[in-house]
Amino acid sequence: MLSKNFLYGKDKLTVESVIKILDGKLDCLVGDEELLKINQSRRSIINVLKSERNTYGVNTGIGVLCSTIISKEDSRLLQENLLKSHAVGVGENVPFEISKLMLIIKVHSLCKGFSGISIEVIERICWHIDNNIIPIVPSQGSVGASGDLAPLAHLFLPLIGEGKVLYKGKEVESKKVLQKEKKSLISLKEKEGLALINGTQFISAYTCFALSKFKNCLMNADIISAITLDGVQGSIKPFSKKIQKLRPYKGSLIVSDTVRDLILGSEILESHKNCDKVQDPYSVRCIPQVHGASWDAYLHLKNALEIELNSVTDNPIVIDEDEIISGGNFHGQPIAIPIDYNVVAASEIGNISDRRIYLLLKGNETVPKLLIKNNGVNSGLMILQYTSAALASENKNLCFPASADSITTSLGQEDHVSMGSIGAVKFLRVVENLEKILAIELICSTQALDYYMPLKSGLKVNKCYNYIRSKINHCEKDKIFSEDIDSAIRIIKSKKLIELTL
Repeated sequence: MLSKNFLYGKDKLTVESVIKILDGKLDCLVGDEELLKINQSRRSIINVLKSERNTYGVNTGIGVLCSTIISKEDSRLLQENLLKSHAVGVGENVPFEISKLMLIIKVHSLCKGFSGISIEVIERICWHIDNNIIPIVPSQGSVGASGDLAPLAHLFLPLIGEGKVLYKGKEVESKKVLQKEKKSLISLKEKEGLALINGTQFISAYTCFALSKFKNCLMNADIISAITLDGVQGSIKPFSKKIQKLRPYKGSLIVSDTVRDLILGSEILESHKNCDKVQDPYSVRCIPQVHGASWDAYLHLKNALEIELNSVTDNPIVIDEDEIISGGNFHGQPIAIPIDYNVVAASEIGNISDRRIYLLLKGNETVPKLLIKNNGVNSGLMILQYTSAALASENKNLCFPASADSITTSLGQEDHVSMGSIGAVKFLRVVENLEKILAIELICSTQALDYYMPLKSGLKVNKCYNYIRSKINHCEKDKIFSEDIDSAIRIIKSKKLIELTL
């Protein structure tokens, strides 16, 4: 069932709402107010042409060719040429979801009425979104300024019958699809090609998709770490509100409150409350501080990204018919730096999770070494930690900040670029690795809890435990563990544990 209509250009896009639009759970329209703004903006471009004022990308070349005057006869040809010449992407194609998100975010920006583009172009893009006829876009080629030129050029080639689209599950030439669907080619007018390829929609789409996954990982990491807490007979004292309030970072408070709630009523915790152990290793004792720092990074990026999602990021920007400003709103730096910060934040959640996996494998007086009773002939869960270590190490290697680099382009006209596109692609890769590491901790922590029976963990942890055991059996002897890992990854992606603990 669809929620109320989302009005492109007017309503605020959030990470949550853009994912709902992606999944078809939120219907989208262009409202009358936005239609008026779009048409006024288009008329401003027409008036520029009549006045013969030199305006970047309208009657001049682009980049280093900004001083080259384009005749009226060639001004429309320029726009089509921009799409063709900038379609220089290489590498693997971006996921279907990312390409569709790029379209959604671009339409929202265009509908704010500062881009000089016609409603006909916007309606055609909406047709692609609504019918899931999604352009094929290579993942490499953007430097994150002047926006995401190469991927956006590929994204909009189908408007002029070029490139390919994903049509009914197959890659098909755009021209053939348009013919089959009885859609004419779009004839781009002045400024329209430039409005389409200038912007940060590639960076924003990747970040939006990755950030949504990262939040799910953070919530699952808190739940799984609570299972591990009981699995290693850890102390709940470091999660005390009394000490967290003395260093009140928002993330730490979120995590400590969550874990205390999850573990509430634990018989395992009660069974060793008078033991003589003084401290737990940092990977358990410092869960609020480490997970919390990553939560803070997530919240920072979410705030920055939602500014970006609701911004006008092309160039030049049409203020009114008397003022068209060539600026730098396309530069990806405002989100490139927070993206890099979140690559580190996601990597660190995997890093500490791997340490807890190692700790679980050590066992204790109740839990056997390598989490299996008959070890020796059985290696138990030993080798799962090899995989988590490999993934954690790969993530660490991806932590070099993309935004710390810049390579001059366009013969020096574009002499500083953000590389935010590279950071955003890395972010998704790190988060997908994190899902796998957490899946391994889920398997190991649940296996450890088995040995405390008939004692149970907290009420909410126990709900999660029962669900996990409905999908993954206790391990009594060596088997092919990759199947269990796949099952655990599906559990994390399903968000089921989160639903059970709300």
